[in-house]
Amino acid sequence: MAFGVKASSLAARALKRATILATAMALAATGVSLPSPAAAQAPKGLPIIRDAEIETLLRDYMRPIFQAAGINEGVVEITLINSRDFNAFVADGRRIFVNVGALMDSKTPNEIIGVLAHETGHITGGHLARLRQRLDQAQTLSIVAMLLGIGGAAAAMASKNSNGGAAAGAIMAPQEAIRRSLLSYQRGEEAAADRAAVSFLAKSGQSAKGMLTTFKRFDSQIAFSKQFIDPYAQSHPMPADRIASLEELARKSPNFDKLDPPALQARHDLMRAKLFGFVDTPQGVGRRYPPSDMSLPARYARAIASYRSAPLAGAVEQIDGLIASQPNNAYFHELKGQAYLENGKPAQAVPELRKAVSLAPNAQLIRTMLGEALTASGGKAAGGDAISELTRATARDSKNADGFRKLAIAYAQKNRIPEADLASAQAAFADGDYGTARQIANRAKKGLKQGTPNWLKADDIASYTPPKDN
Repeated sequence: MAFGVKASSLAARALKRATILATAMALAATGVSLPSPAAAQAPKGLPIIRDAEIETLLRDYMRPIFQAAGINEGVVEITLINSRDFNAFVADGRRIFVNVGALMDSKTPNEIIGVLAHETGHITGGHLARLRQRLDQAQTLSIVAMLLGIGGAAAAMASKNSNGGAAAGAIMAPQEAIRRSLLSYQRGEEAAADRAAVSFLAKSGQSAKGMLTTFKRFDSQIAFSKQFIDPYAQSHPMPADRIASLEELARKSPNFDKLDPPALQARHDLMRAKLFGFVDTPQGVGRRYPPSDMSLPARYARAIASYRSAPLAGAVEQIDGLIASQPNNAYFHELKGQAYLENGKPAQAVPELRKAVSLAPNAQLIRTMLGEALTASGGKAAGGDAISELTRATARDSKNADGFRKLAIAYAQKNRIPEADLASAQAAFADGDYGTARQIANRAKKGLKQGTPNWLKADDIASYTPPKDN
């Protein structure tokens, strides 16, 4: 009986250990990315950032890839992660996550397009769904293997010639075999996504040179440490192996030496400058874009760094210089409005943001900022305009949690509390905080007329049950 108790205790610990293994492998699976899944996090709680200019550019990058892959453009979302690591990953069949570090380190659009094409390869290949099936199988196998190992360990301990080390090895050896089998499977999926990416690039008339540039960068980064890396214990093929496997295929394309269109390269340079301006310190921006560099991207980065750290007048002067160079660039007007708004001058921000919205009418994030500026400006007319702009912005971007929060403030200023509660519930829902969303939605329902569109929206949130993870 004593042995049975010990065996049960060991079995419980084995089950826990096997579950931890399967969970760890599942988390790694969410990062089916170019460099390493270790840098990828589970989607919930990721430091997500929004930017109209960058999101528009990435959608333009993806459009030909989606067409080549046979994917409806509106089905897959691209989400920016505030991480300096060079990484991108898919979490399911409809979301691609891209670290801003990948955008900042990529010198050409083609490098990022190659990354996005690779992630599209995972989506079209159904790799996440199949990997989850493998993980389910691995969890079952790991539990069985652990329990069989426990049986062998118990027999060894019962014998006079018991060997604790051998018994532990008998338990853990099957676990290592299962782990390596899963990693081998992941490496195969990564290689398949690489090949699919080259195919999508060829079909869309683009070069795969950017992919090779990225892999060569990774290879140089691990030049010293790769002699200590076990290639069979990695979830991705080694960069040198990926280069060897893809280079011949990529060079066969007539588009291999094709450059990105100059206009697209110019937008890419501005995007990188914007990120450095916001992410880096003013000193870092000055080193990367010294005053002697009078290119438009350099001036963009310095203007952003200036408004964040220097007197407003000097920053506005720099932004005015940008607008003089490109009067119809919506994002320069957006920057000027943002500088005024964040420096407590919302009334001066409004005309700049209105101009930005007129130049980029589909940029709902700019429209959200306009609504915020109108709310902060005060006045009866401004408050009504704010509600109108924010309602329009959130209706066309249901993930715009910040827009819903600003809409709640605008409604509250008008003492329209039930509508403010509904907007707050929608903000919580967009953030994935379903418990808070349900609570506020139920409160909103009490003040809304039953059967009206707003009451129905609140009822939908109050009765929503999130799907369980498979």
